[in-house]
Amino acid sequence: MTRPPQLPDLALPPGRRVYFASDFHLGAPDAARSLERERRIVRWLDLAAQDAAAIYLLGDIFDFWFEYRHAIPRGFIRLQGKLAELTDAGLPVTFFTGNHDMWMFDYFTKELNIPVLRNPVSQRIGGHMFHIGHGDGLGPGDHTYKVLKRVFASPVAQWLFARLHPNLGIGIANRWSRHSRLQNGAADEQYFGEEEWLLTYCRQVQQQFPHEYYVFGHRHLPLDVEVAPGSRYVNLGEWVNYCSYGVYDGTQLALRHFEQE
Repeated sequence: MTRPPQLPDLALPPGRRVYFASDFHLGAPDAARSLERERRIVRWLDLAAQDAAAIYLLGDIFDFWFEYRHAIPRGFIRLQGKLAELTDAGLPVTFFTGNHDMWMFDYFTKELNIPVLRNPVSQRIGGHMFHIGHGDGLGPGDHTYKVLKRVFASPVAQWLFARLHPNLGIGIANRWSRHSRLQNGAADEQYFGEEEWLLTYCRQVQQQFPHEYYVFGHRHLPLDVEVAPGSRYVNLGEWVNYCSYGVYDGTQLALRHFEQE
């Protein structure tokens, strides 16, 4: 196993915290419920901004996203406007792509000053070492998805999709995305114990490159599981049912549930 890419250390001033969230799945299951969720997320961002040193969004923020050269998916303007407000004020925000929004390119970086990362990275935050990513395609198993991911991530597939008119391309992709989510919904609610693929991945990394925290999304199930003594795997859950997120205060990383506290 090669050493994971590492971001520069992030100092954590007294009284400041770092926030993590993933799997908003904006756009699903329909416009009305997505809009309600988007407004809730904006309220959470307002709360986080009061004491945040940084915010990490760990993928599947959108149920589908594709950036054409001169067009992006319609909607989600409240989230984009809030993120622009935060980054304009100097608050660092980092995006990781997920399996539903892997076709993010440079729009968020150019328009919102938000770096977009495609693979897990390590970073020392405050006094602890973190390994952070969306979580799709890691660990053993899920071979069908891993093949599909290689196809979807290929420049050829992206070029071919970009040839479709946005009305057609985005319509097709939205139907595919929602079908996939419904098909896998039951599995998202099950915890597989020692058979969890992401837990296996964390333990493999831990053997060579120890971290105190492994933070992922993708599983749609809030989890806080021991990887090894002094090391934990935290899954952030999702915002369709749980509205769960992680907050790190320099001492520990805790899972919380917004507007259910």
